[in-house]
Formats: sequence, C-alpha cells, structure tokens
Amino acid sequence: MTTTYLGPTFQLVDTITLEELNAQGGFQPRLRPLLVKGAVKSWPAWEKWSFSGIAKLQRSDGSEVQATFQNGLVEQGVTRPPLHLPVAPYLRELEAAAAKIRAEWSQDTGLCPDRLWKSVRPGEEFYLDWGHLQSFQPNKVYLAQWDILNEFPELREDFAIRSLWKKWRWTWEYVFIGPANTVTGLHYDFPNNWFCQVRGVKEFLLFPPENREYMCESKKYDWGATLSDINISKLAEQPRERASFARASGLYARIEAGDALFVPKQTWHCVTALEPSISLAVFGLTLPEIILGGGPSELRSLLHKLHLYRWGNCTCHKMEAPANKSA
Repeated sequence: MTTTYLGPTFQLVDTITLEELNAQGGFQPRLRPLLVKGAVKSWPAWEKWSFSGIAKLQRSDGSEVQATFQNGLVEQGVTRPPLHLPVAPYLRELEAAAAKIRAEWSQDTGLCPDRLWKSVRPGEEFYLDWGHLQSFQPNKVYLAQWDILNEFPELREDFAIRSLWKKWRWTWEYVFIGPANTVTGLHYDFPNNWFCQVRGVKEFLLFPPENREYMCESKKYDWGATLSDINISKLAEQPRERASFARASGLYARIEAGDALFVPKQTWHCVTALEPSISLAVFGLTLPEIILGGGPSELRSLLHKLHLYRWGNCTCHKMEAPANKSA
C-alpha cells in the first residue's frame, strides 16, 4: 500500500454525555451507533476493575485463574488453536505496559491521531492514517471473549448491565483484556451490542449496513458474526479488497475509559487498541429477535458441527491457510 491510499471516508460517530442521555429519558432504540461519554463511570467497575485487581482473583478452591486466550487474529486467515494460560502474570504485564504507554503518549498516535481527532467537526468527512498499522503485530495473544461474569458471578454486580436497555432482553457478556496494538478484524454481529470501556483507549471503525457491498463478505464461519476478507492491518497485500474498502463510508469512534458505545446489529466494525485495555461487550436480543434470528443461527451451528456447513473454514476450529484470492 502506498502513502497515497486514502481508504474510506469517515465522520465522527454520534456522541452524547451520560447526563444528556438521562435528560432525554434514557437510551431509545436506534439504527445508528451512539457513543455515550462517561456511561461506565457510574458503575462499581469503574473503581474496582483494574489489571492488578483482576489479577488477584482466585477460584473458590484457592487455585489460580486460567483462561482460554485468542492466539492471533481469528477473523482473517488461519485460525490458530487457542492457548490456555494463567491470567495473573498476563495482567501484571499489561499494567506495567499501560503505565509506560501513558508516560510516552504521542499526539500522533492512532488511525485518527489527536491532532485530527480534536479538530474535526461533527458531519465533516476525513480520512484515517493507515500508516499507523504498519508497525502492528496483530498475532498477539489476546484474552478475548472471556466469560468472567459466569465464572465469578459476584462480579456481575459491578456492571449496571440492565440500565443500558430499558426493556427486557436476553443478554450475555464477554470481557476483552489485551495489550496495545491488538486488532479485531472487520465483521458484524448478529445482535445489538453495548461495548463498555473500563480501562484503556480503543478506536472503532463502523460501517452501517448499506456499506455491505464494499465489505468483501467472507465465507469463513463464525457462530455470532459475519466476517470480512478485508484485513485492515494487511491492506497492502490485498489490492482487490482495499479497492473495495476505499468506496465505503464509515464512522469513527475513539472510546476512552469510562465510555460506552452502542453498536447496532449488522453494523460492520473493526477495532484497534491504543493502550492495554479492559472492555466488556454486552450483547442483547429481544424475544422477536431470538425467534426470527436465533433459530436460523442455531441451525447453521448444528449443520457446521455435523460437518455440513463450512467445516474447516471457521473461527472455532484450526483451518488451513486459504488461497490468495487477490493474486
């Protein structure tokens, strides 16, 4: 990729403070992403959840906590077997790295560096700095989709999860803990999602459903998501995908510690971390969504397990490297 590659155009995501949202009567259903500044700061997790704090967790029998770690980027390319590792040493390393990054923070950091992010106005179109990803190593070990709230149910009280949606939804939650420069590949999720940032800073690139024709939809199977063949950290190696990607119109959100981002279902998105981060993703389905969408999703899952649907090309099993379709 040359320096002349501009990529998609972006605008800032709709943004509101928690106080403004409450004054409007709380969150109302919507089809576009919404960044709520300070939403997490009213929750106990804001004070209690830190790298060192989570590192002190122990199981009821006193044994150390272990978890399944994502081994590299799963959305594109080869899905590697996950790693089962102790959590505490990993978290202590992240805490040290976070302190170092904060001390060395640069105004030029990020896909949308501070100098641009602080000057762009709502509704104004701008381009991102794709050179930022050239130094990334997306194959980092990442504690992604940790089901910590089921493993330690008492921690559920630290998050006012039900306050995000006023009406009943079946919800499930995953915690994401990882270093700076992690990449979550381009995809969209089946349900709506509240993404809550507890520690660190992440950049979200979001593409509403009307951009689907530019997203190079992948045949790779994932239970809850539709994936893209576009790898934002390797655009130079994907001439077909990067040309299609450049035709899209996206939304940019910098989600800082204490913020919550509403990501509507079928909104394509990818995420990069500027700092070591602790995040909570809260997925939710209404009863009609469970009936109309959950059934087909479970059927595909069953067919996949029976080796009848995209077996060997999935995020849940090790796969061989796919052919280079851009060659």
